[in-house]
Amino acid sequence: MAFTRATGKHRAPSRLTRRSANLAGVATLATAGVIGTLASPAVAADAEAAASVEDTGLTQIVSMGSIADEIADQAAAQKKEAAEAAARAQAKAEAEAEAKRKAEARAKEIREAKERAAREAERKRLNAFRIPVAGSHVTTGYQTGGNLWSSGSHSGVDFRAASGSTVVAVGAGTVVEAGWGGAYGNNVVLRMNDGTYTQYGHLSSIAVSVGQQVMAGQRLGLSGSTGNSTGPHLHFEARTTAEYGSDINPVAYLRARGVSV
Repeated sequence: MAFTRATGKHRAPSRLTRRSANLAGVATLATAGVIGTLASPAVAADAEAAASVEDTGLTQIVSMGSIADEIADQAAAQKKEAAEAAARAQAKAEAEAEAKRKAEARAKEIREAKERAAREAERKRLNAFRIPVAGSHVTTGYQTGGNLWSSGSHSGVDFRAASGSTVVAVGAGTVVEAGWGGAYGNNVVLRMNDGTYTQYGHLSSIAVSVGQQVMAGQRLGLSGSTGNSTGPHLHFEARTTAEYGSDINPVAYLRARGVSV
């Protein structure tokens, strides 16, 4: 007789049926939150780790951004400082160049002033007049009367001068006569630079020649007593022309040119 299983509530469920029930239970538990509750710590840990990674990355980005800003600020500050230093250096160089230019201009002004002064001094020296025999004085005045002179009066003045005393040009001029002059003995005549003439008579020797340029104080010869003379002295005349008879007062002539006689 064949064996048959009883059916109904006392029937044990099959393996397939138990498996299906287990799966349904799991689904129910999951729906009810049991598995969700059990799984929450792991999920939370993963979330915190992810958040931690994200936070760390953001912090790194922020930190690197701050460093970049600091570097940029430092670079800008260094650039500004370099520009200011360059500007100061340029200003200093310009100031030094200006000071040098002013110093050179001042030195040039001083040099030119000295040159002008030297030229003026030379001009004055060249145009200066002096007494024909140093330390001498007039012994016979202008237009003194007497039979010693063919015209009846003295056409010049006599300066005291021992024989051999140096006779110099009273001013700058050109020699127009140098040699024997009759009653004047050995004589020199100069055409002065101002157009007047001076004559130096009774010389014992002559040191210049016709056409020679002479300066004030230059030696013309030595005093003596040649020609119509009563003793050693210098006969000095001043004239408006080279001709005899155009004489003017020699003392007034010299004084008008700054010579104390």
